[in-house]
Amino acid sequence: MLQTLTERLFDDGDRTGLDPFAVFEEWFALAQAAEPNDPHAMALASVDETGLPDVRMVLLNRRDERGVCFFTNFESDKGRQLLANPQAAMVMHWKSLRRQVRMRGPLERVSEAEADAYFASRAKGSRIASATSRQSRPLASRQQMMDEVATLTAMVGDGDMARPPHWSGFRIVPTSIEFWKDGEFRLHDRVRFTRASPTDAWVSTRLYP
Repeated sequence: MLQTLTERLFDDGDRTGLDPFAVFEEWFALAQAAEPNDPHAMALASVDETGLPDVRMVLLNRRDERGVCFFTNFESDKGRQLLANPQAAMVMHWKSLRRQVRMRGPLERVSEAEADAYFASRAKGSRIASATSRQSRPLASRQQMMDEVATLTAMVGDGDMARPPHWSGFRIVPTSIEFWKDGEFRLHDRVRFTRASPTDAWVSTRLYP
């Protein structure tokens, strides 16, 4: 009988040639069907100028054979930290599946075309919010923010709006991808894939939970 990718992942046989991105797609499809809200939510970790870790929830908005992408205001705390130190770690935990995936690696900025395409796909209200928000900076009141949104909304009217220059995205190009599946009595399954660079082959290792 043909094994699923997940069965092969946790089998003690040879995993040579098993693509962790393909395994991720299998898991992500299950999460999209099972998770009640935001199956594409991920906790993203960066470090500030002192080396102190910082973590927040973001959305995985695009993915391909190179890695996973998220979009943000480059002038936010997150954006400034990642531009200064372009490497990150993320985790996606799906309680409905009792599974999680972790990735770590360097970052690259998405292309202008990728950023434009994703920005254009968003609801108009979200595009206006992105353009007006001075993310992570002090705000005197919620009313001030809403007034700024109303002003830009009136200016745009029925027209379209271009992506603001401070809004773009990053791609995590992982050198480590780890899959975790819940097991009885905390005897979980863990398999980690590592590679020295994006052009190297993946090497997998089963880990103690």
